[in-house]
Amino acid sequence: MPYWGYLLILLLAAYFLISLLLYILQDYLLFKPEKLPADFQFYYEHQETEEYNVETRDGAVINGLRFKAKNPKGIVFYLKGNSKSIKGWGKFAVDFTRHGYDVLMVDYRGFGKSTGRRTQKAVKRDMQVVYDKIKQKVDEKYIILYGRSLGSGFATKLASMNNPRMLILDAPYYSLKKVAKKYIPFMPLSLLLKFPMPTYKWLKYVNCPIHIIHGTDDNLIPYKTSVKLSKIKPVQTTLYTVIGGGHKNLNTFESYHKMLSDIITSNTKKVSLDGTSIKVKHNLSEPHA
Repeated sequence: MPYWGYLLILLLAAYFLISLLLYILQDYLLFKPEKLPADFQFYYEHQETEEYNVETRDGAVINGLRFKAKNPKGIVFYLKGNSKSIKGWGKFAVDFTRHGYDVLMVDYRGFGKSTGRRTQKAVKRDMQVVYDKIKQKVDEKYIILYGRSLGSGFATKLASMNNPRMLILDAPYYSLKKVAKKYIPFMPLSLLLKFPMPTYKWLKYVNCPIHIIHGTDDNLIPYKTSVKLSKIKPVQTTLYTVIGGGHKNLNTFESYHKMLSDIITSNTKKVSLDGTSIKVKHNLSEPHA
């Protein structure tokens, strides 16, 4: 066999090995869970909380916390990112309880106190089970879905199958396959990814108002991703831009909190276009500034 033949076999073997390792190890690359002992006690200063455990049909336990507001106007179901546990994420609940909304945060399988084998199908099913539990006590018109980074995909899927008051996406991705392709463009991701998370497909079936918040300096999930997502359902979507915001620091910007306040405290009303210039077109043959 000629030299180039041996080289080709070596390259194909290396490619196959890398693909196999990627398939096996991707759960460790994508998720950065913090596990908590079953007897761990949550505590947040100046926050009243109640802990829940929801058992799924396959025997897993999904652990969650409800942060309580006085005389709540509704509830925010907050789907967090891919790291840590609700122990740390709980500090963001104040951004909603201050506006009079309860907040429910849960840990995905393998995070915090939650148990069970983690798959895309299983997590989607878990989130629906939790949503159904919320609906038993709260009318959907008072439920806000908030998805942060990884959680934006799960939140979008929930919104596509239910009728919440609104969907808020914080630094969302078009699909995780698109994100992965940025780093490993030469791999057969359609075959390898266990969590493709096609947010763009699920967004097509969302009927409630959609609010997307993204920072212009996000190096993990580019701002242009949200621009692209906002064009899927443009009539019901509003894009909010945090100038200079990165992927993990939007909460440190005053503009973010102003946007969030405007979103959750406003009543979504259809704007009358009577008497506006919506149907007026520029005459392209005439010079204009």
